[in-house]
Amino acid sequence: MKLSPTQSLAGVLEPVFAMRTEADLGIGDTEGVRQMIDWCARHRLTILQTLPINELSDDNSPYNAISSLAIEPATIAITPATVPDLAPERFQALAPPGLLAELREGPVNYPKVKALKRRLLEAAFENFDQKHSGQETERGQQFRSFLKANEDWLSDYALFRVLMEENGGSPAWNRWVPEHHSRASARKWLQSLPEQRRDELKRKQTFFMYVQWLAFDQWQALKAYGTLKQVNLMGDIPIGVGRASADVWANRAIFDLDWSGGAPPEKAFKVDPFTEKWGQNWGIPGYRWEVLRRRGFDWWRTRVGNIQKVFHLYRIDHVLGFFRIYSFPWTPDRNAEFLPLTEAQAAEKTGGRLPGFKQYPDDTPEHKAANQAQGEEILRVVLEASGETTVVAEDLGVVPEYVHPTLQKLGVPGFRIPMFFRDHGGRYSDPKHYPRLSLAQPTTHDHPPLAAAWAECWQNIDAGKGVEANRYELRAMMEFAGLGASEPPRQFSGQLQEGFTRAVLGSSSWLVVFQITDIFAMTARFNTPGSVAAANWSYRLPRTVKELDEDPALLQQTQMFSRLAQESGRGSGVEMQNAECRMQNENRG
Repeated sequence: MKLSPTQSLAGVLEPVFAMRTEADLGIGDTEGVRQMIDWCARHRLTILQTLPINELSDDNSPYNAISSLAIEPATIAITPATVPDLAPERFQALAPPGLLAELREGPVNYPKVKALKRRLLEAAFENFDQKHSGQETERGQQFRSFLKANEDWLSDYALFRVLMEENGGSPAWNRWVPEHHSRASARKWLQSLPEQRRDELKRKQTFFMYVQWLAFDQWQALKAYGTLKQVNLMGDIPIGVGRASADVWANRAIFDLDWSGGAPPEKAFKVDPFTEKWGQNWGIPGYRWEVLRRRGFDWWRTRVGNIQKVFHLYRIDHVLGFFRIYSFPWTPDRNAEFLPLTEAQAAEKTGGRLPGFKQYPDDTPEHKAANQAQGEEILRVVLEASGETTVVAEDLGVVPEYVHPTLQKLGVPGFRIPMFFRDHGGRYSDPKHYPRLSLAQPTTHDHPPLAAAWAECWQNIDAGKGVEANRYELRAMMEFAGLGASEPPRQFSGQLQEGFTRAVLGSSSWLVVFQITDIFAMTARFNTPGSVAAANWSYRLPRTVKELDEDPALLQQTQMFSRLAQESGRGSGVEMQNAECRMQNENRG
């Protein structure tokens, strides 16, 4: 049954890569998610949110995947116990203790982790291919059923992955050899090869499809396990897809490659001069919505269909892009070229085009109405394709006045980040006045955790930078936490953490989610927007999931969070949903 706003829920956000288990291979995986489901259930939390789990590109950003339809293979738990086709002796030979000890230390070492998991998956596939491929075994039949159920995207994805390897491992299809540039020319090229070579590449395609079978099987089992344990898995769909992706390569007609989506300049993200001057250029291609409309939004329906298979609810990252998206007439690799230019100089280089909102700027009532109508139309398609899966809209940024009413009309909760919602005096808005149809979250993966933000204010004060503004922010946080009369402490104290936690959990919002770093008052970040650094998307918690409750300090913080969640009425969600279902059935009877 679909989640209902009548029951308040609370939970935790932790990226899969950040989870540790005793048997992981240097990165979080589905076994880590399973253990986190147990952890949530043990502490009566009803939501476990992750970042996107789609297959990563070479920058390892979950928001720049090489496929919006395929699952990242590194999330697969690969042991003889979790992958039946992997023989114990092959696992031991390919994953010796010394290598595993090295990979489990510190942050994710993506090159080594991916290489190890690839070798293990190839060993498993070799065994599967010998015993089950084309055979009337139960496992062989299950694989063929998966291929048939996903034929609308899986074959194109697998061919794209093969062509990546034929072109040095790069997903940048526009730099591949000419015969690989399009789906049609690539299939023609494949058929022209000698039989032995063609069969070799088709076997590789089957391998990539086998990997996706394992991934979807494990993630679908996790969704079922979450249902059993009364913990709702929450996923994430980025508004756009990577330019160098299987999606764009195979579906060129629905993407506008002349524009790169992003966000306008904002005071909140003073990371680099380009972001301050021009905005954030994400590099994602625009959508040709008129083409998608003629096709019944088929690609979006497939995308939503894949995520609803493995999650109970999901957020749409930057839902504003359905209405209009800030777009650049150049790709991010040219940002440095445009940084020193005036608008007139930039326009001269681009044939008169400048960054701005597409489809229309919100400059006239007619343009606003058109943007609003488009956003509502697309959201209705998404909701229909989602079925019983709950949709949440991340609606932060420069938000037009028509977005929130549209979300409310469609029953889609938006976001409430306390630091972004203030009264005219700059104080945090009262969370008891948040809309019921919303998700409250102190920080997201793009923000410093609360403890880090607190420390940053003091660092600025000590350095003489924006002293009054930083003191005001400290007092605003204190007031929000119910400690307004107290002098701000140098450290992010337990009292401050509890007060802030109580305020957010006590909000009127239907859903409340805390980053795990905020539950534990940690300062480490998962990502710094506008920066390219090895630290992005690689931080892992210093404890395994099982050790979280063995550390007295961490256990105390968890218990505080759980206690406040229960006191705020955010109890066991599935039990309440079942009760509501029974009540509705009785009423219908």
